[in-house]
Amino acid sequence: MVTVAAFAGVLVLVSVVVVVILLTMGNQIANVFSNVVAALNG
Repeated sequence: MVTVAAFAGVLVLVSVVVVVILLTMGNQIANVFSNVVAALNG
């Protein structure tokens, strides 16, 4: 059985990883999104 504490711990861990990824690769991710938007607009 998964306790609330374990679930909260996993959530915190995942959110920290996401924040680190966004901080380190934010500009590259933004460029990818702009390229996709530009391609969709033709």
